[in-house]
Amino acid sequence: MVKKAKPAATAKKPAEKKTTAKNTAPTENGASTKEAAADNAPTMNVLAQYIKDFSFENPNAPHSLRPRENAPEISININVNPNPLSETDFEVELKLDAKAADGEEILFNVELVYAGVFRIQNLPQDALQAAVLVECPRLLFPFARQILADATRNGSFPPLMVDPVDFAQLFKQRMMEQQAAGVTA
Repeated sequence: MVKKAKPAATAKKPAEKKTTAKNTAPTENGASTKEAAADNAPTMNVLAQYIKDFSFENPNAPHSLRPRENAPEISININVNPNPLSETDFEVELKLDAKAADGEEILFNVELVYAGVFRIQNLPQDALQAAVLVECPRLLFPFARQILADATRNGSFPPLMVDPVDFAQLFKQRMMEQQAAGVTA
């Protein structure tokens, strides 16, 4: 006698509820409006970053390496120079110059141009200059700072740890200088 096996009991699937998301109507190219909005969202990408120019001078070594009674005077200058490469791509140079002196004696002089290529898309024109002059150098700065610290340490000096920079404040200052120059010109 052959017994027929009963089919295994299957769990009853809950009824699928179909919903339509808002703003998902197809656009001309077939993408939903959500996808189109994502395509139009502002984006910034770092395409490359590199040392463009670098110099470390220790002109009075080994005399400059002797112990000192007073801390040297250190001056640091920072500049940001943007160079448009295309409508969306920008090379931004972060230039750091640092000099240590004890009176008239130069202990070291470091010059670094650290640059990056950035692609900035879908950003309103009025915000583009701030992005290039504030956000791009803000992303480059930690790398440039580390290069300066390593160079001074490798030159037998304590590492030069540059304080964080407020690039937004530098941008505001630059805009005020340009406005003043425009008024007086």
